[in-house]
Amino acid sequence: MYELIQVSEMSYYIQSPAKIGLVKLNDTDVCLIDSGNDKDAGRKIRQILDANGWHLTAIYNTHSNADHIGGNKYLQGQTGCKIYAPGIECNFTRHPILEPSFLYGGYPCKDLKHKFLMAQESDAEYLTKDVVPDKFEMINLPGHFFDMVGFRTPDNVIYLADCLSSRETLDKYQIGFIYDVAAYIQTLEMVKSLTAKMFIPAHAAATANISELAQYNIDKVYQIAEKMIDICSEPLCFEIILQRLFADYALTMNFEQYVLVGSTVRSYLAWLKDTGRLDVEFENNMLLWKRI
Repeated sequence: MYELIQVSEMSYYIQSPAKIGLVKLNDTDVCLIDSGNDKDAGRKIRQILDANGWHLTAIYNTHSNADHIGGNKYLQGQTGCKIYAPGIECNFTRHPILEPSFLYGGYPCKDLKHKFLMAQESDAEYLTKDVVPDKFEMINLPGHFFDMVGFRTPDNVIYLADCLSSRETLDKYQIGFIYDVAAYIQTLEMVKSLTAKMFIPAHAAATANISELAQYNIDKVYQIAEKMIDICSEPLCFEIILQRLFADYALTMNFEQYVLVGSTVRSYLAWLKDTGRLDVEFENNMLLWKRI
């Protein structure tokens, strides 16, 4: 873990629970794409930088999930590097309490305020085309989270953040976190058409061909959607729908999984309603979801 792996002349990644991109800008300067999940990740990154005599100029956060921004504060304090995050993600990065609050739908209890859902705050600035390194391409990847982006480097390596999951993860857990299902599918359809020397997804193996895995992720979305439509053959409240999904997929409920999977299930339900496949009714002061 935290091994530095070179994939092209200037592009690397650091193997970690969420892969961290590292790109050489010249003989001494490098930038990071994300920073890992906590201060310890930051320390290990700093050790890699020091061992290679590299100076960290900036961290470009793809999005604001805690496992991608957790090393920001430590690395910024140690190196004085700039931190950039796109759109709404910048606000979540500056104010990490927003992530567990968003997932829970209210003020989060202490069980949800830990490093896996709430990173330390860092002094992020808005990520725009004007601040990315020369000849970098910023790629919009909405769906998994609000304003997530990826990057194509000058030597044609694409960092894909969390826009897809590995087959193994999907087969084990079935329901990957998604904020906007429609945008997620559109993003994956776009990703299928991309070509590059190498693709670096944060939660799947590096590969020279991403199309097949992107399609596998798309297919999984539609499978989950059909499952929810079948469950809603009778009007049911959200909690029962969630319970049945956990039971059918042999998932284990805890507070963290309740908010992560629960938020995703609500996103699916909203998408299915907006696309005319589910509707709602109110009965005995309960919101019930039902198949049309």
